Amino acid sequence: MKRLTRILLDGIVKENPLLMLMIGLCSALAVTTSTANGIGMGIALTFVLLMSEVVISLFRKLIPDSIRMPIFIIVIAAFTTIIDYLLKAYFPDLSKSMGVFIPLIVVNCIIMGRVEAFASKKPLIDVIFDSIGMGIGYTWVLVGIAVLREILGSGAVLGLRVFPESFQPILFFTLPPGGFLVFALFISLNLWLKSRMKPTVEGGAE
Repeated sequence: MKRLTRILLDGIVKENPLLMLMIGLCSALAVTTSTANGIGMGIALTFVLLMSEVVISLFRKLIPDSIRMPIFIIVIAAFTTIIDYLLKAYFPDLSKSMGVFIPLIVVNCIIMGRVEAFASKKPLIDVIFDSIGMGIGYTWVLVGIAVLREILGSGAVLGLRVFPESFQPILFFTLPPGGFLVFALFISLNLWLKSRMKPTVEGGAE
């Protein structure tokens, strides 16, 4: 159980796909202009990551090395299409708001990297914890950045006003430079969390 907990926590903090591995940044910073987009993108990517890793792990011994990459892409594309149509059917406004970034999950480096480096080599139980950890790690960063940018940029979050009407929005945070600044702050926060977790991990290993 300790091994599975470590795999889960690695994705959330220690090997966070955005803050530590620095992959999938383009779509992450593009959709964090609103909290709703951050939540939607996080859920969508987590779904595709979980299902893709599970399928590839189950069939990893049957997939020839010579064609593994095309098979990985087909599997990822299938689940990306599913989540894309689900969003269009049940959350059309959210789907329209995120635009092309949902279909582009197919080529997201986070998913391709995890199925190649982890799912194609590990048993199912490890893969489930890895994909959930990576998904949570990705989502909490997206939502956190989006909440901060939305509050500072408009004074409200998810339509709920946080600051009084007299608050002057800081439009800088709605622009790409503001996204990069908030992202840098989250990197610092994650490094601090990682440093706080390290003594605990070392102590447990002893």
